Amino acid sequence: MPTEILMPALSPTMEEGTLAKWLVKEGDTVSSGDLLAEIETDKATMEFEAVDEGTVGKILVAEGSEGVKVNTPIAVLLDDGESADDIKEGSSGSSKPAASSEPENKDAAPAPKEAQSGPEKSTTPAPAAPEAADGTRIFASPLARRIAEDKGLDLSQIKGSGPKGRIVKADVEAAKPGAAPAKAEEKPAAAAPAAAGAMPAGPGYEQVVRMYEGRDYEEVKLDGMRRTVASRLTEAKQTIPHFYLRRDIYLDDLLKFRSQLNKQLESKGVKLSVNDFIIKACANALQEVPAANAVWAGDRIIKLKPSDVAVAVAIDGGLFTPVIKDAHQKTLSALSAEMKDLAARARDRKLAPHEYVGGSFAISNLGMYGIDNFDAVINPPHGAILAVGAGVKKPVVKDDGEVGVATVMSVTLSVDHRVIDGALGAELLAAIKENLENPVAMLA
Repeated sequence: MPTEILMPALSPTMEEGTLAKWLVKEGDTVSSGDLLAEIETDKATMEFEAVDEGTVGKILVAEGSEGVKVNTPIAVLLDDGESADDIKEGSSGSSKPAASSEPENKDAAPAPKEAQSGPEKSTTPAPAAPEAADGTRIFASPLARRIAEDKGLDLSQIKGSGPKGRIVKADVEAAKPGAAPAKAEEKPAAAAPAAAGAMPAGPGYEQVVRMYEGRDYEEVKLDGMRRTVASRLTEAKQTIPHFYLRRDIYLDDLLKFRSQLNKQLESKGVKLSVNDFIIKACANALQEVPAANAVWAGDRIIKLKPSDVAVAVAIDGGLFTPVIKDAHQKTLSALSAEMKDLAARARDRKLAPHEYVGGSFAISNLGMYGIDNFDAVINPPHGAILAVGAGVKKPVVKDDGEVGVATVMSVTLSVDHRVIDGALGAELLAAIKENLENPVAMLA
């Protein structure tokens, strides 16, 4: 029986994607592990592989198609002995995602109209696959199911003449009208719940456009990344009880130590940034204050043992937060090399999902843009995020009471009060400050 290949979920937040490029064509023979296509998710462009072997019998979704829902059939794979004739009226065989660990969705959306095969097409989706009284599935083409529903025919009473007994269009048209299956008492439809990841409520497109009638403007269509960023950050601000803790950090000792290290590492092609020290300081602080190394999990708190630190990376049209795992165990030069690699691949949208999922804590650094201080939005399920401003020379009162000049960096810790209380958050921020102001001890 022909096998439908479904649009896979290639990231935890993916609900739909763009079929950027087919790497096979109809008639090609594929084996398990062969690359089938390139898919643009909400975060990256990724290749995905065949799970089964067979022949590509029909491509259902054209190259470049946008907004293809996860678990929508995108192609049909034929086994030995099967031909294109077996799918000429639409595919209804078993459905398998190409390379996804997500469970099969029995309520998957039907293929788009332009992807449906056969001489007759309809804008009405085919009814769900029917079952006989004993619970076994009745195999029928989408067109046959649609016609049977329109005529009120019971498919369990029709004998199929298609491959392996499948009911096809001709069988339904030749069947004599019979009693339709009994319908359950109709009940008023309940209000549909808001879809997961739906855009926040607000003035609609038509309302906004009318406000700017006669003005010169350009419309920018939301891509998957921008839509995901919008929905997740709206969710974060609406559902996470943020509170904010601020400290000034003196950087002169760190800058001097960094300069010395970079001279020693120059021959190895390593150049440490202030951000590398910040990552290390936060990773160590999470070990020193383990109760703050935690995430919110709906009805409980999960405390992590390793320091997995996410770092925000701005890219064209959005941002990534790649995660450096076990950051507390890595040297500064190793952290620097890993961060440069992750940032470069993030800008090319080449990160794999496991590289930007997870972590308990995040860092967002806008100091290089001249921002003195700001409040960052927590990236759920993280317990906190550190917003880092620029290091600026300022007049300060020293410990001896004398007025002097110091390089001061302002940081703000945004904290989820469900996970971390005020005193615990203050303890964590104090540990970060201590590490950055005593960089030599941090490396001990």
